[in-house]
Amino acid sequence: MAKDPAILQIELMFSGLNTAAAADSFPKPNSLADELIGVIDLKKEDYTEIVQQKTVKKFATGAVEMWHRSVHSFLISSSLTKSSPLWSSVAGYYSSHYTMRGFAHLLGHFQLYRKKRIVQLEINGSNYYCHISTKKGGEREHRLCWKLVKKYSAFANNPFFTINDDNLPESDGAHRNKANYQDHIGRFPKFQPLSEAYLKSRIGLISTMELSDAPIPNVEAYPDLDNVQLIAYHRLVRFRTFLDEILGGSNRFWNVNRKPDWCPSYLDFQLVQPQFASLYKDIAR
Repeated sequence: MAKDPAILQIELMFSGLNTAAAADSFPKPNSLADELIGVIDLKKEDYTEIVQQKTVKKFATGAVEMWHRSVHSFLISSSLTKSSPLWSSVAGYYSSHYTMRGFAHLLGHFQLYRKKRIVQLEINGSNYYCHISTKKGGEREHRLCWKLVKKYSAFANNPFFTINDDNLPESDGAHRNKANYQDHIGRFPKFQPLSEAYLKSRIGLISTMELSDAPIPNVEAYPDLDNVQLIAYHRLVRFRTFLDEILGGSNRFWNVNRKPDWCPSYLDFQLVQPQFASLYKDIAR
């Protein structure tokens, strides 16, 4: 059976990261955007540009760095569960969103916000192409990346990955919009000092919870922290296992960065696979 073209492309994206020291392989900030702006013709609307392998590698490093943001946001969300439900909810949403952006980069998708261009990478043999199109209409990245990931066959039927339609009450986007934009949201408890023991306990609970369904946050249940954190965690773990399955432990860069050195040991990326049993009855607060 022929290998999935997306998988082949990801293997090639990461192949160039086996030569340098993995710890020093992240490029400087904004380097992918700057590089793309330097090679594309902004006078053209929709066309294809040939790029070099050094650009292709930055799609890989950009995806992993975006996933690191997801992991970091999840730690913040979990830590703030009691101290600030508002920011716990926002950080939990962004943990999910950063995972989806990471997947989008893996699939060769990148947006040049300032230039209003959408870039789609295609590797064909030894040739590297970027299809450049003009961003049209008001479709925001908070929906566009999710739609792109949901279209991919590996996630199309996975209930943990949605199109994130913020016009629906049961969606990550609607839930985030309430936390970010709705007036008089209230619900500010007395601030409680952050506790590593609590964070460890919270992560342990989330990582061993058996699920009856994909816990999509519901704006009517705001701040809905259990669902926000559970689904963010399942998504970020899936990113990690997805790359593990593709790279098989052979890539120096991914071997170092699949467990960031700032990540606490008790975040071990374990998961209890959904058993479709009852959920949430005794979840700790």
